[in-house]
Amino acid sequence: MPFKLSKIIQLKIHQLQLDHLRKLSWRNPYLLAASTGFLLMLVMIIHYQVSIHSSLRIQESEFKYEVGSGSNLTRIVHDLKKQGFIEHPRYLLLYAKLSGSANKISTGEYLIKQGVSAADFMDQILSGKVIQYSITIVEGWNIYQLLDAIKNEPNIKHTLQGLSHQEIMKHIGYPETHPEGRFYPDTYHFPRGLTDVEFLKRAYVAMEKKLAEEWDKRATGLPYKTPYEALTMASIVEKETGQPSERKTIAGVFVRRIEKRMRLQTDPTVIYGLLPKFDGNIRRRDLRKDTPYNTYRRRGLPPTPIAMPGGEAIHAAMHPADGKELYFVSKGDGSHYFSATLEEHNRAVIKYQLKGRKKSFSSFDAKTGKAKK
Repeated sequence: MPFKLSKIIQLKIHQLQLDHLRKLSWRNPYLLAASTGFLLMLVMIIHYQVSIHSSLRIQESEFKYEVGSGSNLTRIVHDLKKQGFIEHPRYLLLYAKLSGSANKISTGEYLIKQGVSAADFMDQILSGKVIQYSITIVEGWNIYQLLDAIKNEPNIKHTLQGLSHQEIMKHIGYPETHPEGRFYPDTYHFPRGLTDVEFLKRAYVAMEKKLAEEWDKRATGLPYKTPYEALTMASIVEKETGQPSERKTIAGVFVRRIEKRMRLQTDPTVIYGLLPKFDGNIRRRDLRKDTPYNTYRRRGLPPTPIAMPGGEAIHAAMHPADGKELYFVSKGDGSHYFSATLEEHNRAVIKYQLKGRKKSFSSFDAKTGKAKK
């Protein structure tokens, strides 16, 4: 109700009250007192309704109001009064208490739009409708990229800066756990002031849940002893292709290589072993350098995942495609050519990687893992 209209109503009520009192003043004093009390209560109710349903006094088209940790309703309404947004804080406090949700306050930022009433804004606070920010963990990110994204998010409260990966995992409640691959790729919404610890815990739990669901529904006969080994395979599948249709085929290739005790011979694992100093170019000497992640030199899966695999890659690792393919090579358009024999693979390498040139071509032997000229 507009402020001017409320003044007219109040003046009218006062006039009616005076007229009524004049008529009753010579009759019954008890009736006079009761009538006076009733009229005063009516005035207060109208004044209360006018106050809480009046628009907040803001000059901008919208305004961000932050409720900090430890705030309560009394502090909030008096702060609104102090900033000139409302005139009667006690009325707004009464409104909140009458709602039955006075103890449910969520910290964060609330958006006040021009024209919103005090009651509507209080409803926002009581319902916890804070402004939401977001971080997207991209499928295929490694732990270094994830921590950089969190570090560069201004709406996250940073408490882990300068800590090692092991110290970070200890702070989020998972000591002795390698962080790579442990955080599920997704878009996470959060209020301003959420800590990096809380964010990482949420993404960690999401990955644990997804991995458990897929593990329970996995295909039979897989060469994984634990869900963690399946997660490691999923991370390799994630890094080897961006084509969803190829994920199960690539998973099938790696599963068959493990079953045949062949080396996986996949560049992304080698690259991961060079982090964080990898400069973007993988060289022949890198493929020959012995690290726990060099699958050209070591059989089986690497000791940890090499990235954060998404749901499709996890599913592919648990449900690899049947077939005879043991090799694949990039065709240069985002897809791959799959081969069942080394000879066919070498021809594909010449065609797709060397553009038909045989000179300076070498391939790694599937059995020995050594370069074959």
